[in-house]
Amino acid sequence: MFEKILIANRGEIALRIQRACRELGIKTVVVHSEADREAKYVRLADESVCIGPAPSRESYLNMPAIISAAEVTDSEAIHPGYGFLSENADFADRVEKSGFVFIGPRPDTIRLMGDKVSAKRAMIEAGVPVVPGSEGALPDDPQEIIRVAREVGYPVIIKAAGGGGGRGMRVVYTEAALLNAVTMTRSEAGAAFNNPEVYMEKFLENPRHIEIQVLADGGRNAVWLGERDCSMQRRHQKVIEEAPAPGVARRLIERIGDRCADACRKMGYRGAGTFEFLYENGEFYFIEMNTRIQVEHPVTELITGIDLVQQQILIAAGEKFALRQRDVAFKGHAIECRINAEDPFRFVPSPGRITNWHTPGGPGVRIDSHAFNGYFVPPNYDSMIAKVITYGDTRDQALARMRIALSEMVVEGISTNIPLHRELLQDARFIEGGTSIHYLENKLAQRP
Repeated sequence: MFEKILIANRGEIALRIQRACRELGIKTVVVHSEADREAKYVRLADESVCIGPAPSRESYLNMPAIISAAEVTDSEAIHPGYGFLSENADFADRVEKSGFVFIGPRPDTIRLMGDKVSAKRAMIEAGVPVVPGSEGALPDDPQEIIRVAREVGYPVIIKAAGGGGGRGMRVVYTEAALLNAVTMTRSEAGAAFNNPEVYMEKFLENPRHIEIQVLADGGRNAVWLGERDCSMQRRHQKVIEEAPAPGVARRLIERIGDRCADACRKMGYRGAGTFEFLYENGEFYFIEMNTRIQVEHPVTELITGIDLVQQQILIAAGEKFALRQRDVAFKGHAIECRINAEDPFRFVPSPGRITNWHTPGGPGVRIDSHAFNGYFVPPNYDSMIAKVITYGDTRDQALARMRIALSEMVVEGISTNIPLHRELLQDARFIEGGTSIHYLENKLAQRP
C-alpha cells in the first residue's frame, strides 16, 4: 500500500480523495494554486505545495510543477481526480516515466478512449452497441461526406474526435447545412483539442443519458456497479444525476453492464471508469468512456456500499481485487444535485465570498463540498461548490429528502443554482422520471 499520495486537483474532489486516503492510513500531499491557498483541503493535508498562480494553465495544468511537487515530497502516486489532467494520456505517461504510479488507467488506454473515433471502433470490436454513423473520421471529399450523411439519415451530429464536456459538436438537419457544419467543427476542434478530426453520428431526437460504472484491475477481473441517469442537463453539462435509472428494465441494464465489463477485460482496463450511452426506445448507444472518477460517483456509492475512490487507490497499489459481480448488490435510490456558484436561470458565474453557509443534514443526506463560511469562490475555475446527495429506500423517499435538504441549505454572499434545483424537484415530469437530455433546455426556453 502507498504511504503518501499527491492529489493533483482542487475543490470537493480533492477533499474527497483526501478523506479516502486518511481512511486507508495514507498521507496526502495537496498541490494548489495561489488562489486556493486558504482552501479547506490545503489546511487538512499532511503537506501542501503551491504550484503556481491562479490560471489553470499555470498551476493545475502545469505538468512539470506537479511532477516536481511529487518529487520533493517523496510521494509514491498521483491521483488526478476529475477534469484538469485526469484524462490526459501524456500526463499519465509522464507520471509513470518519472517513477510514480498514476491512479487511473494506463496511458495507452486513456489515449485509446480519449479519441472518440478509436473509442467507437474499440467498442464495436468489443460488442458494445454504438450510435450509427461514419466509420472513423470523416474524409476530406465533400461528396463522400454527403453520401455518409444520406446513409445515416438526417438529423446528424458532427463531433470532434478529441472533444469532451459538450464542446466540439454541431447538429445538422439539412444537407444544405452539412458541409459548412463540418468545416466549422473541424476548425473548432483543431483550436480547442489540437485535433481537427471529426466524425458523424445519427442525432437521436429524445434520448436519455444513461451511464454504466465499472471497476477493473487491468487483467481479467472487471465488474459493473449499476447505472446512473444523467439526463437532466443543460448544454451537455449535467445538473442532476440519480441511480438507478427510473423506468429502465433491469434485464437491459444487466445486458449492457455485462458488455461493458467484458470490454474492460478485452482492453485490459485498470481502475474506475464510466461508459456513457444514449438510451432511446429500449436501445443503448455508446457515446464515450470517461477514464476517471466521475463527479456523480456518490450516487453509485450509496446504492452499492462500495467506496469507488478507495477502490481506485487499492487497484493502483496492486492490491488483490477481490470484488466479483456476484458480490455487487443494489439497494435503494440516490439523487445528486450539483450546486454551482452562478445565477440560477441566466447561468452567469457568481464568484465572491460566502458570508453565510449552512448545509443540511438528517437521515440519508450527504454533502460533498470544500466550501465553508467565509470561503472565497475564485473566478478562475469551475463554478461547482457542492454536491447534495440524498438516499432513500425508494426514489420517492430520496426525492422527498432532497426537497428537505435543498430547503434547509443556506448560501449567502453569492448566487447559486439552488432555486433551479428546488424548482426541478417540484417538476411533475421529473418526478415521474424518464425525461430526455433536452428536457431542461426546453423547460428553460419556455420561461418568461
